[in-house]
Amino acid sequence: MATIEATAQSSSLEPLAILSPKTLTGSPAWSATFSIDGKYLAVCFGNPDSHIKVWEHQISSSRSMSSTGKGVPEMHKIQSNQQSREWKLIATIRDEHTRTIRSVAFAPTPSTLSVPILASASFDGKVLIWEYYPDNENKITAVGGSSNTNSYDETALENNDAFEPIAQLEGHENEIKCLAWNTTGSLLASCGRDKTIWIWECFLPGTIGGNESMTAEYSRAEGDADQGGEFECLAVLQGHDGDVKSIVFGPSHSQWGEGEEVLFSASYDNSIKVWAEESGDWYCAATLGASDSLPQSMPTVETGGAVHASTIWSLGLSPGGVRLFSGSDDGSMAIWKMYTAAERKILFPRASDIVACSTDGLWKCVGKLPDAHSSYAIFSIACAPSRAGHGRIVSGGGDNCINIYREEATPADVGSSSDAPKFALEAVADDAHDGDVNCVKWHPMDGTCLVSCGDDGAVKMWKYRRG
Repeated sequence: MATIEATAQSSSLEPLAILSPKTLTGSPAWSATFSIDGKYLAVCFGNPDSHIKVWEHQISSSRSMSSTGKGVPEMHKIQSNQQSREWKLIATIRDEHTRTIRSVAFAPTPSTLSVPILASASFDGKVLIWEYYPDNENKITAVGGSSNTNSYDETALENNDAFEPIAQLEGHENEIKCLAWNTTGSLLASCGRDKTIWIWECFLPGTIGGNESMTAEYSRAEGDADQGGEFECLAVLQGHDGDVKSIVFGPSHSQWGEGEEVLFSASYDNSIKVWAEESGDWYCAATLGASDSLPQSMPTVETGGAVHASTIWSLGLSPGGVRLFSGSDDGSMAIWKMYTAAERKILFPRASDIVACSTDGLWKCVGKLPDAHSSYAIFSIACAPSRAGHGRIVSGGGDNCINIYREEATPADVGSSSDAPKFALEAVADDAHDGDVNCVKWHPMDGTCLVSCGDDGAVKMWKYRRG
């Protein structure tokens, strides 16, 4: 099993900028998402002041960077040689949703189109799709026009029309907890308290079947109704015995079903399910971590079958899709590895009795960090993008901390490191937020930069420095 060790390296996680300070209203910041090119960042906030803020990454000629007495930049400026890069607030969205906005996700539409598509999910049971219509006159500017100021007039964007709702997807009975796009933007999944997962087919700009630009005319898709629009419900997945907390798409590696992708879901029922598509129908191909459910992952001797003892809050998938990380309310982080059907038959012959199909691969728990966040819940996990080149894992938890882990090389005489990984706790940001850290995300283009948001309502940028 995986172990965790303190590292002797001098790696660090340093505060870079505060995009949004702690809120006085008590509205938590729940979810953060970068656009595929890293140009835009959106964060959603809950009640009593539920809204979405969107920032744009811009380049300024200013070379100054003011900071607080603690060395933390108050606003968005990041010094870089002759220029500074700034995160400028371009929109505050307060319309349409009537309750807490719990999740936001930018669609992976081609950056060349310059048409960001944002999905938002709320406790009101609705998913809203937003399209960005830039209006230079409405863009936020520094108060007084000075490039050195750290104060921005957010009230100028309270009623802006930069983001227009283009679709409303309905079907969930109540609170929606998480959204996930597939890699091409052709599918959008949502999950919630009603124990279901909805999968929608989407026709977005730059994707197969999509137009050059979506219309701003408000369209609505409801369940099985044939609306003939850009969104169509493909499946409603049922199988979890509790709230579905987190979902993520990943490659199928031709090991499950006929589709190129599978969907992972994590639940209040302490399990992870793998959903696959065949002949247009989605089905549960495997259940991971539940000792009393079949088909399931091959239990290890150490775990005795049940991997997590409580709610699984978060999932993180490695860039290649062969490693899955899960974070639980019991404070543990599990590491799962994918084995092909051929590897399964050789390495784990007993697993042939529990797989759904003889051609199915196997997800096996190969490691577990039992005390990753000092026995506090792990609310978010993210794997660094492949272009980062360092393979680090970041997590945020109920201990108010952000942790970064590095996988250690394993000596050849003790076997393959991928089958028995060892991790080092490389960097920690203690008291990163004044409350639970609800979300952490790596910047998709810069492996040294990440964002976090928490129960205190703050949104912060961080700089990861390798030792």
